[in-house]
Amino acid sequence: MGKLNIVCFLFLLPFILFSQSPWTQKKGEFHTQFSFSTIPSYNEIYGEPDFEINRNITDNTFQLYGEYGVSDKTTLILNIPFKNITTSGYIEPISSDPFHVNGATINAFGNMEAGIKHNFINNKWLVSGQLNIEFNTSSYDEISGIRTGYNAFTFTPLINFGRSFNKSYLQGFTGFNFRTNDYSTNFKIGAEGGTKIINRIWIIAFLDFVISLDNGDIELPQLNQQTALYINNQEYTAFGLKFIGEITPDLGLIAGFGGAFTGNNVAKQAAINFGIYYKFNASK
Repeated sequence: MGKLNIVCFLFLLPFILFSQSPWTQKKGEFHTQFSFSTIPSYNEIYGEPDFEINRNITDNTFQLYGEYGVSDKTTLILNIPFKNITTSGYIEPISSDPFHVNGATINAFGNMEAGIKHNFINNKWLVSGQLNIEFNTSSYDEISGIRTGYNAFTFTPLINFGRSFNKSYLQGFTGFNFRTNDYSTNFKIGAEGGTKIINRIWIIAFLDFVISLDNGDIELPQLNQQTALYINNQEYTAFGLKFIGEITPDLGLIAGFGGAFTGNNVAKQAAINFGIYYKFNASK
């Protein structure tokens, strides 16, 4: 199979912790989460074949995520990412290269997202349907080639399923990313399992697959292609660990990292995520 590589999960780790589960919030209950993710300096990209870019990129995300229970079976979702992306100048400047650029830093919003989740089956196993809409609120800098999100609206229908046990749980999901503006469609499927290893400490393992259907032909600027930031046909076969520490029943800390067996148009670099969550009921 070859050597395993750590892959960039900045767009995955903060949001996946609660968003793709079958469990809904109780009526009037808010779940809020603030997280910070970082991918330190990298210049290697998964591809066909893998390739190196001639700049170093550091990618940071601050993310505010929230869920609100409209009823015991229906939950509204909101996700607001803010990006801080820095590129160096060319590692080995080439005077004849017409795309030579100096280093740059861009601070801007990524693709904000809203969604709704509804529980249809609640027996031993739960089954819920979900629809997320990702808005075209990102930015692109023509001078540096930095893009903070997809230049598209994204519609993501999902089926989520899961079951809880005494001190553990299993859950999975499957669905599609349908993007406008001639981006390819992605098929998504994943699963995770968690267990409480000691009092108030959870460890969670996940597998996640994103497969491009290669049915889009968007033409992105060459500088954007060089950075590989939110370009077309991104895909990966991923694994990772997440940790939750419960400070109180309503307050906790989150940490996580991810890796990949394979990928395409995503960075070969470690990404870690730290966050804090808080739950409260507006009716109390």
